[in-house]
Formats: sequence, structure tokens, C-alpha cells
Amino acid sequence: MGVNRAPSSIYRSPRWQAARLEAKRRDDWKCTECGSRGRLEVHHVQRVKTHPQLAYDLANLKTLCPACHGRITAIETGIAPLDPSRAAWRDLVRATAQPLQKEACNA
Repeated sequence: MGVNRAPSSIYRSPRWQAARLEAKRRDDWKCTECGSRGRLEVHHVQRVKTHPQLAYDLANLKTLCPACHGRITAIETGIAPLDPSRAAWRDLVRATAQPLQKEACNA
């Protein structure tokens, strides 16, 4: 278990699986931040490490895509947001690489 993580037993429990499913249903199977669909994760608004009594509380859960989940978790754990110029460069590299990745899959 990492320093900033809740016990992994929570995430392996049938109760957690049921809570995750209910949160995704409630949030209409989309990210509550950006609205994207696809791969989704369920985020604890109040961290389980400090609020274990809220681990399965639906009011403490929200559905996020991996990008939004990573961004929110980084902010909550004190990791500074990416500098706007670095973010622009990252986005340009990703946009440039996407057509190449699609061509490789079609080959």
C-alpha cells in the first residue's frame, strides 16, 4: 500500500464493486467533469485514508475519466498543475501522434 492510498482490500471487496456500479449509473456512465464516456473510474471526494467511514458512501463518489481523475488526484495530493506552456506542448505532441497511431492500427 502506498503512502497516499487507501487499503487495497477496500477496492477488492464486493461492496466496493457495487458502490462503483451505482455511482456510474447515477452519473449516467460519463465523466462528471468533462462528460466523456468510455473508460471510467470512480473517485472518492473525501479520501478513504482520512475518511474511511465514507469509503462506500455514494454521496462521496463521483465518476471520472482517467484524465480528470489524474488531474483531480494530483491537485488533492499537492502536486502542482502542469505549466500552461508545457500542457500546450504535450497536447500538440499527442495530437500529432494520434494520426500515426491510427495508421499503424489500420496497417
